[in-house]
Amino acid sequence: MESDYVTTPFGRRPMLLAMLLKQRRGEAIAAGTTRNKWKLFRSVCEARAGLDITDRALTVLDALLSFYPEDELSSDKPLVVFPSNAQLSLRARGMAAATLRRHLALLVEAGLISRKDSPNGKRYVRRSREGGIDEAYGFSLAPLLARAGEIETMAARIAADRQMLRGLKERLTIRRRDIAKLISAAVEEAVAGDWERVSSMFHSILQRIPRAATIENLTPVLKDLETIRTDIVNLLELHEKTQMASTSESQIERHIQNSHTESLSESEPRLETGTTPAGQADRDQQPGTSPHDDGPKAQTGGGEGSRLAVRPRAGELQSFPLATVLQACPDIMDYGPGGKVGSWRDLMTAAVVIRSMLAVSPSAYEAASGMMGPENAATVMACILQRGGCINSAGGYLRDLTRRTERGEFALGPMLMALLRAKSPGVSLTGTCPRLHHAASR
Repeated sequence: MESDYVTTPFGRRPMLLAMLLKQRRGEAIAAGTTRNKWKLFRSVCEARAGLDITDRALTVLDALLSFYPEDELSSDKPLVVFPSNAQLSLRARGMAAATLRRHLALLVEAGLISRKDSPNGKRYVRRSREGGIDEAYGFSLAPLLARAGEIETMAARIAADRQMLRGLKERLTIRRRDIAKLISAAVEEAVAGDWERVSSMFHSILQRIPRAATIENLTPVLKDLETIRTDIVNLLELHEKTQMASTSESQIERHIQNSHTESLSESEPRLETGTTPAGQADRDQQPGTSPHDDGPKAQTGGGEGSRLAVRPRAGELQSFPLATVLQACPDIMDYGPGGKVGSWRDLMTAAVVIRSMLAVSPSAYEAASGMMGPENAATVMACILQRGGCINSAGGYLRDLTRRTERGEFALGPMLMALLRAKSPGVSLTGTCPRLHHAASR
């Protein structure tokens, strides 16, 4: 058996005790051991880093295995291959002779093959009369088969480590992206926190990422990034809960304020102030006078008291639910914070934006807010935006509505109802402009 064979190197190469130990260990194959040579070769390729061999050495080993006639390496059969240098060079992709010898020595040093030198140093086989192999001189594949279990275990561990490292890199990339975008969102949303310090810590951790990444040096970096990410998410969730609580309280307060508001009707009655109904004030005017007239004729119909009886104070316009305003004027939502309007504050913010867009002067809008109230002034701006194509001068129109509000001649209800009717099926948009202007005159 080959396990009882010990060979010394040919020529000037000395025999070393380490060579003897490797040879004896490599020839110690358990009885009945078999492996598919190509599957075992793939395991060697996987475990290349652990075996400390080069890719060129693997090319030589591949060529040696191709000279073995069977696919199965077996401890019960001869494992010596004996190609000439010329044949081996051809199957090693034309490798030069000197390079070939160097990588053969590396395979021997790594304990994957062993030399079995002939008396004259040549590689050949001596056969029996029956054609079987009596003796072969060349390179023995027995060490490769003897270490098959060790190599397969090493390959499996390296593959698992590589997969784990890939997972660590993926998680690291995701955490970097998450933290960068969460910090950006927090800054844009003006969330309370020392975001400069958090950003500085984040960048200092990123500088610790090594060029040659391993499981050992990436694990602590990923742990620190996950800690920062968790802290940021907790701060943002706390901010969101605070905002939701504030919004809920605001909605409850508005619900209490509007709980006694009369339902919206298509024909809203004129607001009453003092003790005299608005309709009665119109009847008290002298023939030929106009409700738009601020001259002396308007005062002769009943004196100053009669005129004051139909003048509401600022903020006495009837308010309507925000949902009704948005249903009638959906275009305003595009100008709210983040492209949405979820509260009266958002509506007033959007109104300031469209005021500038529609060239309404700040003084005109301030006068409207002072006379109608901030929420109602924002509602009027939403109505103007919704039918901006029907209004030549938004600023002049708003000043006119402010004056009518001061005289008690304007109500929001008919204006909103005109816009709601315009959205009903079968109602043409071309007819909404006169109705809107007429509604504003009620």
